[in-house]
Amino acid sequence: MDRTNETAQNGSSGFSEERDINRKRTDYLEWDEYFMATAFLAAKRSKDPCTQVGVCIVNRNNKVVGVGYNGMPIGCSDNEFPWAKNSANKLETKHLYVCHAEMNAILNKNSADVEDCRMYVGLFPCNECAKVIIQSGIKSVVYMSDKYSQKITTIAAKRMFDASGVRYRQYIPQNKQIVIDFSEINWNEMTQEPQTPSPVKNSLTD
Repeated sequence: MDRTNETAQNGSSGFSEERDINRKRTDYLEWDEYFMATAFLAAKRSKDPCTQVGVCIVNRNNKVVGVGYNGMPIGCSDNEFPWAKNSANKLETKHLYVCHAEMNAILNKNSADVEDCRMYVGLFPCNECAKVIIQSGIKSVVYMSDKYSQKITTIAAKRMFDASGVRYRQYIPQNKQIVIDFSEINWNEMTQEPQTPSPVKNSLTD
């Protein structure tokens, strides 16, 4: 069978995709898209009922050196500590306990440090996270949303970034969404091993 052009059937949307398996794909993820998607995937681990934030830290060689999301500190059960955003009792709100994604990603680093790295984050960092980012040596922040731009915590964060030389820019996605389809790995039901050659007939014994 000639497999130069394979047709893949997408089960969720029903469209057919023609693939030339002898040429480089052109619909792969760009670096920014890949790292921001990694941050958004990490956010799926967050138990926060209001806002789920993820972070991906990358070095100058485009290697991921840290990933994190917002959640309770180690040893503080997320079934026992409060997740409320507002409460008459301040001790029963999440704000006093939750570790932000930025801090978790820096502490989760798999390298000696994050000096000169860049951070991808879903939401612009608050002033407290900005302090940690600056002190860790991260030099660039790529964010998706700046919906709290008018809050004093965000204004303070930008003021500190500007003063310390930490660059920041908003990521504008090329695609509205990226679908992870676990069945895609079997799109053509081919093995990665070469086909077994057919046995050679021996005319002297046949």
